[in-house]
Amino acid sequence: MPIFSRLLLLRSITPVLALVALAGAALADVRIKDIAFFEGVRENQLVGYGLVVGLNGTGDSLRNAPFTEKSIEGMLERLGVGNLSDDRIRTENTAAVMVTAMLPPFARRGSTIDVVVSSLGDADSLRGGTLIVTPLSGADGEVYAVAQGPIAVAGYAAQGVNASIVEGVPTVARIENGATVETEIDFELGSLNSMRVALRDPDMTTASRIADAINTELGPNSARALDPGTVQIDYEGKAGGVPEVLAAVENLSVDPDMRAKVVIDARSGTIVMGGNVRIATVAVSQGGLTVMVKEQIEVSQPEPFSIGETVVVPQTSVEVQEEPAQFTVLQGDVSLQRLVDGLNAIGVTATQTISILQAIKAAGALHADLEII
Repeated sequence: MPIFSRLLLLRSITPVLALVALAGAALADVRIKDIAFFEGVRENQLVGYGLVVGLNGTGDSLRNAPFTEKSIEGMLERLGVGNLSDDRIRTENTAAVMVTAMLPPFARRGSTIDVVVSSLGDADSLRGGTLIVTPLSGADGEVYAVAQGPIAVAGYAAQGVNASIVEGVPTVARIENGATVETEIDFELGSLNSMRVALRDPDMTTASRIADAINTELGPNSARALDPGTVQIDYEGKAGGVPEVLAAVENLSVDPDMRAKVVIDARSGTIVMGGNVRIATVAVSQGGLTVMVKEQIEVSQPEPFSIGETVVVPQTSVEVQEEPAQFTVLQGDVSLQRLVDGLNAIGVTATQTISILQAIKAAGALHADLEII
């Protein structure tokens, strides 16, 4: 007999609190190189346009990708094939692609870098193709590397008359060590009298601690914090070369500071709290109301050899269960552990915890930044 059941609100019997807490007030010392980098020592983006050949009929359709046809004509003309009329090109084994790469700092001429190849037209797959010589330019328009070679595709695509399957993205591929550096970026460390350390997460307290650690290692007045994200190092006249000084600096350990912050991922119910999170005196109540509506369909039929009609008679039952509210009092200047224990004491779910934290923040009792992602 069919039964239709609707649950309007259900409170879990065994709530699961998906909460990840960072360790308490004392943070572990970390190296400067793990929380900062030297200004100017960075990667540079390269980009180029090229052709992938050798595809098994999965390339661009020249009618929908006219730029691919023009590129094929230009390539063949440079190779001495001569002018080709439009009606002679009917290939489906070529695809126009964009090639991107990251040029690492201090990359020397002749070294190799990885490249990513992405389809620009309507190609179905780049599997089995080979990238033809492609110059890679920087933001200034100068060519810094040249890419070429067979590509490796992680995804695949297969299709028949009435069905198809696609795994991953077969129109994006990589070439390990597929580009050779042709032009170096001029950057001489030995000619500099100072260097700036840039923090990945700007914080004035952390910047001050980095400057103190450098002054302890290199001597007084060797470093100073310019702003929350920058520490300047003056190493003119210091013993050893610039690389040796920077190698000593980046391996110094400091105790980074962090803002009190609560990050909530509403989709997965994950809550991450920093160790500096504090709660003012506040009382938290959590209660549950469960309303269950069940509909049962019954059929009423007339007796055999009698006059009547078969009718459907719905039977509805409604049940309401209300649980008493439970209060827990969080005293002033509550630590992270006390907060977690208080929320667990009243048996809340991850979704309810998110609502409670938002309400505490709205009441002005949460002394931390609340970020929902």
